[in-house]
Amino acid sequence: MITIKDVAKHAGVSVSTVSYVLSGKRPISTATSQRVRRSIRELGFHPNAGARALASSRTNVLALVVPLRTDLNLPVIMQFVSSIVTTAREHDYDVLLLTKESGADEVHRVIASARADAVIVMDVEAHDPRIPALRELDVPVVLVGVPADSAGLNCVDLDFSSSGARMVAHLADLGHRSVGFIGSPPAVYERKTGYATRFLSGFARCAQQRGVMVHVHPCAPTFTSLSSCLDKLLLPEVGITGLVVHNEAVLADVVLELRRRDRRVPEDISVIALCPDVMAATQPVPLTSIAVPAEEVGAIAVQMLMRRLAGERSSEVRLLDPHLTDRGSTITAPHMADR
Repeated sequence: MITIKDVAKHAGVSVSTVSYVLSGKRPISTATSQRVRRSIRELGFHPNAGARALASSRTNVLALVVPLRTDLNLPVIMQFVSSIVTTAREHDYDVLLLTKESGADEVHRVIASARADAVIVMDVEAHDPRIPALRELDVPVVLVGVPADSAGLNCVDLDFSSSGARMVAHLADLGHRSVGFIGSPPAVYERKTGYATRFLSGFARCAQQRGVMVHVHPCAPTFTSLSSCLDKLLLPEVGITGLVVHNEAVLADVVLELRRRDRRVPEDISVIALCPDVMAATQPVPLTSIAVPAEEVGAIAVQMLMRRLAGERSSEVRLLDPHLTDRGSTITAPHMADR
C-alpha cells in the first residue's frame, strides 16, 4: 500500500509538505505542489478526497495512536483508551484508533485527509522516531509519555522516575537491603520506551542513595519467563527480602508462584507493584502498590488537546505525583524484625 511517506520520498519533499498540499492548510509553491501531485498520480496514492474537501472545518474526531505491540499489556492500555474516549465524548468528540506500527506516516495520512482535528500518541520512546514528524503537524498533538527531548511538546504521564524511587524508599524504610526487580519485557527496554526506562532510572538512583542492592530482571509476559526470573532472584546468595514488580502481565502469578516455592507474602518476602489499583487490590494477597492513573492521564490528555484546539499555544509537560497505597504486602525486613 502506497503511503504519504512514499509520496514524499518520490517527490523529494517532507511528509508535512505532502500533507499541506493535500489539505491546503498552508501555502505551497506552485512548482512544489505540481511535483507532489504528479507523484501522487504516478504512485496511485488515494487519500480521502471527500474528507480533503472538509480540510478547513472541524471533524470533531481525535486520532489516538497506540501501536498494539505484543509486549504491551492490553487490559492496561484499554484503561487509557477508555478514559480518552469517555472524556472526548464529554467534549462532543469521537476517537479514531490507529494501532499500526507505521510511525507517523499514518498520522500524516489521517490529518491530510481531514479525518481528525488533533492527535494523542501513546507508547512514547525516549528517542521516538515519530517525534520529528509529529512536530511538523499543523494540528495539536499530546503525548501520553515523555521523550528525552520534550521541548515544545505537550506531554502527560505518571512521574515514573519518582515512582521507582518511591518504591525503593518504601522498602528501604522497612529495612530491606537486597531487593529484586521484575521488570517490563526486554523489548520494552530495547526500544527505550519512556515509562520503563524512567522508572528503572529512578529505582536504581534511589537504591544507590539508600544503600540498597538491587537485582534487575526484565521479564517477558509469560509464566516461563517469570519462573526463570524467580529462579535467579530466590537464590540463597542473592538473599532478597523485597520484590518490586513492574509487569502487569505476570503480576497475577507472582504471589502464587512465590507461595508454591514456600515463600509467604509478606512474612518471607515483601512485594510492591506498579499497576492499576484494581489489579493490586484483587491479587491473592492484596499488594501494596503505586497506581497507574490511566483514567486521570487519559482525561488530562484530552483536556490539553481541547485547550490547544481553543487556541492556547503554550506547551506543557505534566508529570503526576505517585500515590502509594499500603495494602499490607510490605513489612519490616525479617533480619530487622529479629533484632
